[in-house]
Amino acid sequence: MESSTAQNVLGPRQYRNNEKMIAVGDRGWLRAAEDGLIGIKVDFDSNNRLIDRVHDHEFMVLCSCSYLGLNHHPKILQGAIDALKECGTTSLSLSTVRIRPNLLVRLEEELSALYGGPALLGATCSALSSGILPLIASGHLTEDGKPRVMVFDRFCHFSMAYIKPICGDESLVLTSPHNDLNFLEDVCKKYPRVAYVADGAYSMGGLTALEGLLQLQERYGLFLYFDDSHSLSITGKNGEGYVRSRIKMNPLTLIVASLAKAFGTSGGVAMLGSDKIFDFVNRNGGPLAWSQNMQIPSIGASLASIALHRSPELGQLQEKLQRNIECFDKEFPTKLAGNGMPVRLLQVGEEEKAVKLSKELYKRGYYCSAVFFPIVAKGEAGVRLMLRADMELEQVRTFCATVKEITSNF
Repeated sequence: MESSTAQNVLGPRQYRNNEKMIAVGDRGWLRAAEDGLIGIKVDFDSNNRLIDRVHDHEFMVLCSCSYLGLNHHPKILQGAIDALKECGTTSLSLSTVRIRPNLLVRLEEELSALYGGPALLGATCSALSSGILPLIASGHLTEDGKPRVMVFDRFCHFSMAYIKPICGDESLVLTSPHNDLNFLEDVCKKYPRVAYVADGAYSMGGLTALEGLLQLQERYGLFLYFDDSHSLSITGKNGEGYVRSRIKMNPLTLIVASLAKAFGTSGGVAMLGSDKIFDFVNRNGGPLAWSQNMQIPSIGASLASIALHRSPELGQLQEKLQRNIECFDKEFPTKLAGNGMPVRLLQVGEEEKAVKLSKELYKRGYYCSAVFFPIVAKGEAGVRLMLRADMELEQVRTFCATVKEITSNF
């Protein structure tokens, strides 16, 4: 009877399966925890010097997404302080649909000017995706008002894939092989209204097939939704990111990105293809209309970051980052070499080897994150690392030499 009841309440598991995911994936996390690679408590001196007081261990972090090193830039820190003093509060603690701080309005206006189109803010990039994707699925963000088949790239970020079940209540949801334009075109031929959900620059490395996607958009009216968090600020004259710097925005394109990576602050921004949907999304975007929104210090820090993005310093930091990426690619010429993005993956195959490599690097003073299923496919585990502009070339070379020494004994 008990077994029968359990079977009756089991969900369809059409878009997720926690039982399978945890049974396979949690082993890697537990192994990493056993080796002291999870939950490390530190004091911050710089991205190149974190201090574990408990074990008297200092190390450089190479899994930080602060690709330009702006998370500790003095001007951005001061921007947060100035905003707190100006506003006298951390937050209004209510929905911005009802009442909006003038500082927030100013930030949206300045981001809109920086990125050349309407910009909508959220507490996080994930909150933006949670609010916007179901509206695309139901057809409420396009003029025809009819549901769209939602095609999620197999490698799209978890924050978007997590919304599949919600979108599935509004329209048909499909999963595409990574960057498979033939699969996507077949779907477009079969269904008159399709949306494609993908990363611009992927968190495990690599780029979206942008040129082909734009051709499909022109041919079939394909809606394109990109999370371009991993390229924001590091690409484009104004730091607008990989996708935005290569396209003209239109009502069938929407880009979201995190401000908590290379931009150096926190929160998320949506670059909209139309002014018409700004207020509509604000009202009907679920998490975007709740009382959790960007805190005043984050707004102030973001305004300071925009000022830096308009200065020659942005270009200088972008050039320094590229120099470090080129240096690493020369030492480790992987299939991602030359793509200009800072994410690299040292594949070792099995999760045990990935954790072992991460542990050995940590002993030598480098923290790189071991990645395994479900972060990557089974059998493709490795160590993910991110290059940054606030690393010196000699630090990159020394790290590369250390990796070669360790892996020669694997």
